[in-house]
Amino acid sequence: QVQLVESGGGLVQPGGSLRLSCAASRSIFSMYGMGWYRQAPGKQRELVAQITSGSTNYADSVKGRFTISTDNAKNTVYLRMNSLKPEDTAVYYCKAVYSGSAYWGQGTQVTVSS
Repeated sequence: QVQLVESGGGLVQPGGSLRLSCAASRSIFSMYGMGWYRQAPGKQRELVAQITSGSTNYADSVKGRFTISTDNAKNTVYLRMNSLKPEDTAVYYCKAVYSGSAYWGQGTQVTVSS
C-alpha cells in the first residue's frame, strides 16, 4: 500500500508559478515510477509529467514550463509549474506505481485566472 498526499495548489494569475508536492508513505526508490496527472472539468484525466528510473516525460502542452523532480530523503515528488496559463486550470493528481499497482492521491486544485 502507498499513501500519497498532494499539496501546493491554489489560485494564481496567468504567467505565475506554483510548486506542487506529493509526499509518499514509502521510499521513492521502491516505486516503479511516479507522475502527475490533471483533470479539468468535463475532460479526461491526462498525464502531465512522469519520472521512471530517473527518466522524465512531459506532455507537449507543458514542455519547457513544468519540471518534475524528487527529493528522495523526503519521499516527495514535486511539480514546478512556471508561466501558467488559464488552460492549466485543473485538479492535479499524484500517481505512484508500486509492486504492480497504481496509487493516487486525493488531488489538489490549481486555478489560473486573473
